[in-house]
Amino acid sequence: MRRLVTMPAAVLHTARLVLRPWRDDDLAPFAALNADPDVMRHFPSCLDRAASDALARRIGEKLEANGYGLWAVEALPSGGFIGFTGLNRPDFQAHFTPCLEIGWRLARAAWGRGYATEAARAALGFAFDDLGEGQVVAFTAAGNDRSRAVMARLGMSRDPVDDFDHPALPEGHALRRHVLYRSDRPAGPAAAPR
Repeated sequence: MRRLVTMPAAVLHTARLVLRPWRDDDLAPFAALNADPDVMRHFPSCLDRAASDALARRIGEKLEANGYGLWAVEALPSGGFIGFTGLNRPDFQAHFTPCLEIGWRLARAAWGRGYATEAARAALGFAFDDLGEGQVVAFTAAGNDRSRAVMARLGMSRDPVDDFDHPALPEGHALRRHVLYRSDRPAGPAAAPR
């Protein structure tokens, strides 16, 4: 199996998960989750295989360039790919950019097990401890209650004044309105175990 990244990227471990660089054998399960209407409910559309593979390659390139990013997540002990979680620097302009964003997308079979929160805690710990970030943001479509619940479990806070219209979505699009959550660097060592 050839890896999609050629330079070492950070690998994060939790009690039940490994956040690691992407491999070619992640492409098929990633395409399956990107084609699932339930997983993609709060995105503009499902992705076909070509678009999903292109997204995975862009994610891999960012990991290669930065040493961190949107890691492939595998569940232990099986080692099976369940989606991604990690850090990204959005490339659009908004009142809160430039910033470091935390995000996740997991296969429906992995929902309801606390994996998104567990993986995101590891990524937050990396952002604060390893990257020295002072703040990390998360955003999602206003109606995405599952992701908003993860943000709340992470201890992120929301001020409705920060909510925004996502510039990549046209006016009138049902998903255009987004909510913004923030997490500030803890005063002591980050509480996010890795």
